Amino acid sequence: MITATNKTRKREVKIVVVDDDPEILRSLKEDLEDPSVRVFAASDGESGLDLIHNEKPDLVILDVSLPFISGLEICDFLRKDNYFSRIPIVMLSSRDMGIDRINGLETGADDYVTKPYNPRELKLRIKRIFWRVFGDETDDLIVLGELSVNLASHKVAVAGSSIDLTPTEYRLLCELLDKPGRVKSRDLLLSKVWNHSDDLFSRTVDTHIQRLRNKLKSAGQFIETVRGIGYRFNTDGMDLS
Repeated sequence: MITATNKTRKREVKIVVVDDDPEILRSLKEDLEDPSVRVFAASDGESGLDLIHNEKPDLVILDVSLPFISGLEICDFLRKDNYFSRIPIVMLSSRDMGIDRINGLETGADDYVTKPYNPRELKLRIKRIFWRVFGDETDDLIVLGELSVNLASHKVAVAGSSIDLTPTEYRLLCELLDKPGRVKSRDLLLSKVWNHSDDLFSRTVDTHIQRLRNKLKSAGQFIETVRGIGYRFNTDGMDLS
């Protein structure tokens, strides 16, 4: 069972699956759907995008190669939309080349699963994403200078202005804020944020760090590059009073 929870109740989870293979749509619906999960399916990119807009799902599973609009195009569109940018996205593809995975992750996908896939593994990956996105509701609040991160609501603000981050960007920020000042290597960030350890994905870390800096505006300057190692959130010079 895949559930997103808060302190008071379990709530229904909505998943949109977009794939042009009817057998995959059928099997995903059977594998993922239960009393707490509703799965909506579309067989092409255009109808898939309409379905996402109408249902406003909690997670989207996209095939890379789709009729009319590709999965990568849909992913890119969602990440640029203020409302849909926070929805977790899993790319599902028969392409297993390193560059294909990199393209999917750099476009903004939270995970990349290759076909043929193991249904049990896919469910575990989805559960892990939901745990990261929804987590356990707490009252924790991180405040560093003008930057504030509410760990209960997953809301980020700089100087009082709300900042829209993708799920991956949010996880990356939280990892950097875990023990501020400590250097986090690219390998560590790949493992913690993306669950990958391949050196090919180092560029993915750099790309997301740059996007995060830009979105955080004045607070972005405190994400410091440590040449040859990785990154750290350096609070030196911050007004922490």
